[in-house]
Amino acid sequence: MEFPTPDPKSKRIRTREAMIQYQKARQEGKEWTGEVPMGEGPLNRDGMPKTPPGQSVTDRWPVLDLGFQPEIPLENWSLTLSGLLDYPASFSWEEFNKFPQVEDVSDFHCVTSWSRLDNRWKGVRFSDLANHCRVQKEVRYVYIKAYDGYSTNLPIEEAMKYDVLLVHTWEGMPLSKEHGGPVRMITPQLYAWKGAKWIGEIIFREDDELGFWEQRGYSNSANPWLEERYW
Repeated sequence: MEFPTPDPKSKRIRTREAMIQYQKARQEGKEWTGEVPMGEGPLNRDGMPKTPPGQSVTDRWPVLDLGFQPEIPLENWSLTLSGLLDYPASFSWEEFNKFPQVEDVSDFHCVTSWSRLDNRWKGVRFSDLANHCRVQKEVRYVYIKAYDGYSTNLPIEEAMKYDVLLVHTWEGMPLSKEHGGPVRMITPQLYAWKGAKWIGEIIFREDDELGFWEQRGYSNSANPWLEERYW
């Protein structure tokens, strides 16, 4: 079988390479003289324009789901971490809330072309949960399952970023059912479908598995500043 050779001069590859160099320069504290990634507004804390390309800013928080919003009493809620871990575990609501509680402000970018900026969240860092269960060295991806049957997937390096939270509070109030309460995941540096509502299980794996929307044509990498909406 003959495999095609990607064109290194294509716009998609050149744009991604430029993004990599830009992020590397920022991480190393070096001056950047090249083009800033696409988007509008002042740079956020990660050096990206606050509003990614193709997005419109809104004060509303539209509700999007698969048509089913599960009712999960706190006494019945649990979060399971499984797969390639030294200490797989399931946490009750009380056990989940014993982890360090983090307050953070970040942006929410939906693939359907709207962004809600400067959301105030409270929850638990994904990395704190993962480190508690001791991720094995073979892990490259996580596969996330939700109480409504939804699923999504992430490379482990994306999931472990500092701003990836499992949140239970939004704007000072408990996260409502329609927005994924009691707990949802947020991924501020990716499109929001990568953060599951009603999160129930996180599986740590060596191999990738496409989630619900990834199987149906959504991008597997989901970078808003590269407009990676679809395959």
